[in-house]
Amino acid sequence: MRHSNCERQGRDGPMQAMREAFHAMRHGGPFGGPYGGRPEGGPRGRGGERRRMFESGELRLVLLKLIEEQPRHGYDLIREIETLSGGAYAPSPGVVYPTMTLLLDMGLADEQASDGPRKLLGISDAGRLHLIERADEVATAMARLTALAKVTERTDAAPVRRAMHNLRAALQDRLALDGVTRETQLEVARILDEAASKIERL
Repeated sequence: MRHSNCERQGRDGPMQAMREAFHAMRHGGPFGGPYGGRPEGGPRGRGGERRRMFESGELRLVLLKLIEEQPRHGYDLIREIETLSGGAYAPSPGVVYPTMTLLLDMGLADEQASDGPRKLLGISDAGRLHLIERADEVATAMARLTALAKVTERTDAAPVRRAMHNLRAALQDRLALDGVTRETQLEVARILDEAASKIERL
């Protein structure tokens, strides 16, 4: 129940890193999940479910804004969004590539000559006009990435990941020994409860 109390503190507060570490330890997976190492589909909310990063149509505007800067492949778009978010979020190819096709179908982008097999997308005149007409929405979507990068910077979880790894190893080694008594189990639980209580008071 201590963990639930931690989750009730804001989604984007310093305890987010600890919650993600607990999630990783419970499920045995890599820390953070897009977005190996990052949660695809957006940051996690309560209970580990994925929260939507962009509202409907916002990803389309973000991609359009990025190809306005320079023509890009789908992989380039994914990596640039990941960079802008401070590594906390990268959309999946299953979302990016259909959105690129939609931009072409809407006449907002043009497919440009490329040296390789990847589709290179550049903005069209209609796309530039679309960005001007939706300037406020574009600014909101891009600001969301910037804000996520700042949160990520504040909650760099590398030390937490190391500590959680050590904790998991210690628990597995100690409790896997033959002849572990009920008293030992209760003492381990007491130590963990005490640590959780101290963390909640930070």
